[in-house]
Amino acid sequence: MSDLAPILQGFFTDRLARQKKASPNTVAAYRDTCRLLLSFAQAKTGKAPSKLSLADLDTTLIGAFLQHLEDDRGNGTATRNARLAAIHSLFSYAAPRAPEHAAVISQVLAIPPRRRERAIVSYLTPGETDALLAAPDRKTWHGRRDQALLLLAVQTGLRVSELTTLTCQDTHLGAGPHVRCHGKGRKDRATPLTSQVVRVLKTWLAELGPGPGMPLFPTRAGGRLSRDAVERLVTKHATAAADTPLTSARLPALSLILGRGTTW
Repeated sequence: MSDLAPILQGFFTDRLARQKKASPNTVAAYRDTCRLLLSFAQAKTGKAPSKLSLADLDTTLIGAFLQHLEDDRGNGTATRNARLAAIHSLFSYAAPRAPEHAAVISQVLAIPPRRRERAIVSYLTPGETDALLAAPDRKTWHGRRDQALLLLAVQTGLRVSELTTLTCQDTHLGAGPHVRCHGKGRKDRATPLTSQVVRVLKTWLAELGPGPGMPLFPTRAGGRLSRDAVERLVTKHATAAADTPLTSARLPALSLILGRGTTW
């Protein structure tokens, strides 16, 4: 067994799970980064992942991996930097446990993130919001679900990951109506609801029927919507609304409002 294998195991079981108590999304992101990196290293070195050493993951290989993400996988600067942050975290964990590789580790930790221009956060006007919310066909089950989801998203500003994990019991529509969610940073919060949202959600919950633990916005089969599914439905309805006050030039603004910059 190489010196890399126990470090990888300890990084996920000790560092992320026990010490940092990282969220499932963080663990999954770091896992995917390691899988991509090990596959790339295997292709470059001809060594199976179980035979790779920390010495094989030097700055030349890491730099080539980051370039591969952009050139071959089409990743943007934000994704490239997120992958680099995961690698930095792994190498920081390895530093006191593999002092014989101190030079390689310090060089990898010195790789800087790439600077990127930050998108200007825009907003929808009342007319554009009305056009978006009117786009779903409320004669269909999917249209009623999508309108309820979009209305809640626009009014509360919940991230996509928060919307897709909401259950029916997370909505409280009596006195002091609000929705509870477990959001980024493992923080719980309650967001008040307007009377319009309350009316729509009451109608939607009545249609869903019993099942407090079921997703608030399920698939037709009863499962949770994926981020990709939400992205597709937002794009679909925003495109349909483009024939009204919401023009196609405003689609990026809509994506930012619904949290695409951080959670799609």
